[in-house]
Amino acid sequence: MLKHVFIIGSRGLPAKYGGFETFVEELVKHQINKNIKYHVACQSENSDLAQAGQHFEYLGADCFAVKVPNIGPARVIAYDILAINQALEQIKVEHIEHPVFCILGNTIGGVISHYAKKIHKVGGTLFVNPDGLEWRRTKWAAPVRKYLKYAERKMVEHADMIVSDNQGILDYLNQEYKNVTSEVIAYGTEQVQSDLTKSPTLVKYNIGKYFLIVGRFVPENNYESLITGFMASNSTLDLVIITNYEGNSYYETLREKTHFDQDPRIKFVGTVYDQNELRFIRENAFAYLHGHEVGGTNPGLLEAMWSTPVNVVLNVNFNRQSAGDSVIYFDKEKLTQVIESLSALTVEEKATLHEKAQGLIQEKYTWEHICTQYESLFLKEFLLER
Repeated sequence: MLKHVFIIGSRGLPAKYGGFETFVEELVKHQINKNIKYHVACQSENSDLAQAGQHFEYLGADCFAVKVPNIGPARVIAYDILAINQALEQIKVEHIEHPVFCILGNTIGGVISHYAKKIHKVGGTLFVNPDGLEWRRTKWAAPVRKYLKYAERKMVEHADMIVSDNQGILDYLNQEYKNVTSEVIAYGTEQVQSDLTKSPTLVKYNIGKYFLIVGRFVPENNYESLITGFMASNSTLDLVIITNYEGNSYYETLREKTHFDQDPRIKFVGTVYDQNELRFIRENAFAYLHGHEVGGTNPGLLEAMWSTPVNVVLNVNFNRQSAGDSVIYFDKEKLTQVIESLSALTVEEKATLHEKAQGLIQEKYTWEHICTQYESLFLKEFLLER
């Protein structure tokens, strides 16, 4: 009998964004067990194939389009609610038995009690992938962060299974809420190499040897600590920063705090959407600096572990759980010393680090491995007390 899995919370397929969208695309692309049928909610304006209210097939998955009203920040909650309601209607019409609902993110947590009851009423099981600790992100105003913390608690309370993408997330949940029913299944990454011989971005900015930062331009990724730590070093290399800084008020705040504009080594180059070029830039970096502090298994860190020989990573639990001993860790106040020490690394030491990192990727973070773990979880028979 087919196991029907309804995935709620990504913008949709085909994937045009990172994070959850990439995860869902890789999940359906790497499907092995044909006893699973995926049904994926898609925001009608975020999919080239979606027409509101209609279904379309993509990589074997049944995708259903959801038209979401423009109601401001509450729109993301409305999307999840509408998607769950459409899924429940499909389950009723098609007489689907024992469906699995896999909800991505905690956004709907404030009303999840009501929808968990509906899911359980049709014999369904509710899985939640909470992503990172969204309520800690400083980009949110205090009332939003308070709601997100409440939503997290309610999701943990009503989900049949929490799927954490990092042992650090599970450690936090168990410490915060006690005895959480959870599995740890990481994020994945591709193991490919760029076929380019030069980068238009590096040529444009006349960049030779360089350190590299890649990531969303938000305070919790610790741009201030990374930039000030680098500026205080005696490195003669550039610091290439690939991020969405244009039109972001944080850029001006950071400039006023650090005066990075007075250091010619600091090169903000904007975003690089071409994945082949981004891979080339990673491969040719002297070292990658990773300051992400909030969240689970970070896709950018996995990409760096595969592509960049030397990775210098903020010493927090999430990162240690992801990278093990394949990277060099730093504490914020010690970054300058770590940067200056890298010049003493031998070719053999760099090769050993890269070999460890790539070995870890092949062991734990291939999409084939991740998707097989999810399939096994979806096909389990859960004995649930309700």
